[in-house]
Amino acid sequence: MSTPPHRPSARVLLVDEQDRLLLFLDGLKDKFWLTPGGGLDPGETVEQAAARELFEETGLSVEPAALGPVVATASGYYIGEWDGVLRTATDTYFFLRTEHFEPDTAGFTDYERQTVDEHRWWPLADIVAAPPTVVPWGLSGLLPGLLSGRPPQAPVALPWHHPGVGPAL
Repeated sequence: MSTPPHRPSARVLLVDEQDRLLLFLDGLKDKFWLTPGGGLDPGETVEQAAARELFEETGLSVEPAALGPVVATASGYYIGEWDGVLRTATDTYFFLRTEHFEPDTAGFTDYERQTVDEHRWWPLADIVAAPPTVVPWGLSGLLPGLLSGRPPQAPVALPWHHPGVGPAL
């Protein structure tokens, strides 16, 4: 059995001054809400990719160092919606506060334009009450500490959001 290809991604938990988290609705197949971010380009660090993706998807420009430490990760298998290939993935999450703004999605890729239906700033209460359609899973346990200025001492391992796909990691 060959090893599935690996896709690392860098994502940002982007929170405004009212403690609302920016999420995008991916409506291609199974509708779910997710944070800004995406895959690393060859040679990029996760910090560089997170800053690039944040700019491409929201128009917000930040230096990679401004993202601070990694606050969470999630890993597992998934099947690519665009090609049906089984892959492993590691999502790396950063936390960033910003003033509220209307995201500029002009930098979306063609794929993102086809799949992202809307965006919304979510208050914590809505995330806690949401069904498991907000990715990453486990946000309701992670966000209260981040919002109150108490980041984790080490990155938190969040549950994988594609359960039952592939063998156990």
